[in-house]
Amino acid sequence: MKILGFIFGVLAALGMIVAFIPLLGWLNWVNIPFAILGLIVSAAVRSTGGMILCGVSIFFGLFRLTLGGGII
Repeated sequence: MKILGFIFGVLAALGMIVAFIPLLGWLNWVNIPFAILGLIVSAAVRSTGGMILCGVSIFFGLFRLTLGGGII
C-alpha cells in the first residue's frame, strides 16, 4: 500500500509539471483532485514520500491556477 501512495504522488507530481506548460493550466483541475486522493491514500498508509509529493503538487497546482486566473 505504501508503494501505491508513492505512485499516486509521482503521478500527481508529473501532472503538475505538465500543467506548468503554457496553455495546459486547465490540467490542474484534474490533477488537484487526483493529488488530494493520493494524499488521503498516503496518509492512510503513512507513506511520507507520497504525502510530500501530493502536498507539493496540490500547493503548486493551486498556485498555478491562481496565477492563470483559473483557466490558462
